[in-house]
Amino acid sequence: MERYKNFEIEEIGKIYTEFDEPKGVPIQPSYERKHKGRIDIHPEFEKGLTDLEGFSHIILLFYFHKSETTRLEVIPFLDTVVRGVYATRAPVRPNRIGLSIVELVSREGNILHVQGVDMVNGTPLLDIKPYVGGFDIPKMSSGNVRIGWLKDFVDESGKRKADSRFQK
Repeated sequence: MERYKNFEIEEIGKIYTEFDEPKGVPIQPSYERKHKGRIDIHPEFEKGLTDLEGFSHIILLFYFHKSETTRLEVIPFLDTVVRGVYATRAPVRPNRIGLSIVELVSREGNILHVQGVDMVNGTPLLDIKPYVGGFDIPKMSSGNVRIGWLKDFVDESGKRKADSRFQK
């Protein structure tokens, strides 16, 4: 099996929010959509925004730039049990890639105004994809989507904020 140890990804813009540090950021903003943000797309990537305003929500892929460590096991924000990092959304992942779905409020040229942010101010944006329910919600043959250990905590996520457990 061929492994790619290093490759380059270029940021396409920056995400600006009211959160200057990870502590206090909503851990899953789907329950707390009030936090607004602005995304400044670098001018050379602006043409890629054509037709984006037809979508109510967008998927943001970004880099956890404030995460300074990697852990393969963590105690997630919603739990007290050690879990594998890939069974969580913790920022201390080997590649530090984050994913959030936000509401696209408006577009002004290369500036996107969004709502429902859960990232730190100045976060590097790696990619944007339109959110499409028919594509992005799994249609399982059994009709059952399992959410593992989170089944007991999913209702708690909107009531909690990030703390400093993933910082050095």
